[in-house]
Amino acid sequence: MLREKKILLGVSGSIAAYKAAMLTRLLVKAGASVRVVMTPSAHDFITPLTLSTLSKNPVLTHFSKDETGQWNNHVELGLWADAMVIAPASANTLSKMAHGLCDNLLLASYLSARCPVFFAPAMDLDMLQHPSTRSNIEKLKEYGNHLIEPAYGELASGLVGTGRMAEPEEITEYLTTFFAAGTPLAGKKVLVTAGPTYEALDPVRFIGNHSSGKMGFAIAEALAAKGAMVDLVAGPTQQHTTHPNIRVQHITSAEEMYKLCAGLFPSADITVLSAAVADYKPAVKADQKIKKKDETLTIELTRTHDIAASLGKMKHNGQIIVGFALETEQEQANALKKLESKNFDLIVLNSLNDQGAGFGHDTNKITIIDRKQQTRTFELKSKKEVANDIVNAIIEKLH
Repeated sequence: MLREKKILLGVSGSIAAYKAAMLTRLLVKAGASVRVVMTPSAHDFITPLTLSTLSKNPVLTHFSKDETGQWNNHVELGLWADAMVIAPASANTLSKMAHGLCDNLLLASYLSARCPVFFAPAMDLDMLQHPSTRSNIEKLKEYGNHLIEPAYGELASGLVGTGRMAEPEEITEYLTTFFAAGTPLAGKKVLVTAGPTYEALDPVRFIGNHSSGKMGFAIAEALAAKGAMVDLVAGPTQQHTTHPNIRVQHITSAEEMYKLCAGLFPSADITVLSAAVADYKPAVKADQKIKKKDETLTIELTRTHDIAASLGKMKHNGQIIVGFALETEQEQANALKKLESKNFDLIVLNSLNDQGAGFGHDTNKITIIDRKQQTRTFELKSKKEVANDIVNAIIEKLH
């Protein structure tokens, strides 16, 4: 939810200022555009060069840019941002914010901000406990600012606390959750499977397929962008994601995928089964590498767990399951059969007869079919665009 968000990061003079480097890195990694404003005293703890390198923007401290009279417009900064985050917020900066003092660029930008403002206090424990500091924190909350606390709610709960700043990961997660509120899938838990499974023949060989996992990862990111919290169960793949709303769990075999999905499915509101799961596995895995002996080799195969059918039987009211059908002949008839037999709500049909669709491509061409046999066929698109089409169809089902 931070992708393309504009974050104004204010850094005040605190020993915790070094954490601003990691926070900047995490925000940029999540897709946000970051501009940094430092108080003069913050320079004693971290260099502007570090933060400008990580944010890819100049770091601002003073009202004037240079001796020519050009100035850094604090009003423009306050209007530019989708959110202002002051981390660390020292006792001195908190006091000035609470009382409307404005003797540096950070505070001027704060008073000009039209966006939500978040602050993460950091100071000595005695300073945190002082009644004036506690009063300033409460005033800032009353003014509509958002307190970001360390784990366990040390400040807001009235406990003594430690005075430490919330970790950069905690701040990033807080912002992600904040921006997710009000999005179509906010609060929804989603299970997505992606990629192939590998079924071992011996310690070095396996039965697998050409699935890259690109489609499943694109779907997971599209769901997360709409506010969902996603568990992504991925087979062997080179794909990766940095979205903070996505927890990736890697597996190798169909049996491993089945066990993991069976545990996650009961709490999932939506499940998207885009993985290319092997239908069969070797009946016996050889303990040692199979040696070349005869002209032919016969391997007995046995069925793997049918993950889709198993989850379809477990489905309770309110859950939505989306399945995939990759077909080479009688595409729609086979997809409809699978839709019914697996108890899907929607099925996404791919045909290997369509150029640019299927495994290994950055594009896909799909048809979405629902329980009423209503079909929607889409043109060839990038897998990111296809993922958005699938997620929009899911959102329609929710309503």
